[in-house]
Amino acid sequence: MDEDQLQLRTVQVTRYVTPLREGGSMPAITEADDGFLYVLKFRGAGQGVKALIAEIIGGEIARALGLRVPELVYAQLDEAFGRTEPDEEIQDLLRASEGLNLALHYLSGSITFDPTVAVIDALTASQIVWLDCLLTNVDRTARNTNMLLWHRELWLIDHGASLYFHHSWDDWQEKAIAPFSLIKNHVLLPQATELDVVDKAFRAILTEARIRAIVQLIPESWLGTETIFQTVDEHRNAYAQFLNARIGHSSTFVKAAQHAREAIV
Repeated sequence: MDEDQLQLRTVQVTRYVTPLREGGSMPAITEADDGFLYVLKFRGAGQGVKALIAEIIGGEIARALGLRVPELVYAQLDEAFGRTEPDEEIQDLLRASEGLNLALHYLSGSITFDPTVAVIDALTASQIVWLDCLLTNVDRTARNTNMLLWHRELWLIDHGASLYFHHSWDDWQEKAIAPFSLIKNHVLLPQATELDVVDKAFRAILTEARIRAIVQLIPESWLGTETIFQTVDEHRNAYAQFLNARIGHSSTFVKAAQHAREAIV
């Protein structure tokens, strides 16, 4: 598919299977009208639609770079869906999430990546570290790797904690070109010896057109709530401007990651 014509499928949630009580967002395994199971991320949880925006941007950038990410879909939740839910906390979450949400294809039988058992090659480790520097992803640590092994392949999940600048938008232009100091906590940083090679390759892939196409995936209804932007388009374009500036200054976060790695190996 042409990079200017990216799109996500839309599914209708038909059954709430079980909650995944991890972190504060309370995602859930659900079934949709296409017969597949999905991990549903609710717009009414924790960080609201900002976590869903970060999930779309992070997941689709990772996919564009050739990394494995479960399929992302828009998930429609009807008004009547939560009426029969006996758990009051879950019922409140379902009611607050009526409308358009986001879901990831459920990788049934997958296991959590364990850095003490699984070995990741230097190139793959460097690719993931570079991605998380770009996204300012605070959530790929030894405590919470957000990686799964499925059919003996490594899959990346849960990018909702990325792009943390958008929770306030304070000085976001300056943050776009700043290093990512928390990369020091990244679970794969010790193996990331190929960052210069990855930087050159990934900068060529993430063109302004590709970034624009990914940002266009953000539903209009999830935008327009920030008072510093006059229009939805201005709000959407700010994400593209942040990402393009960050890519253009990637040497800054690459050098910071390399220095952080030298300090721990």
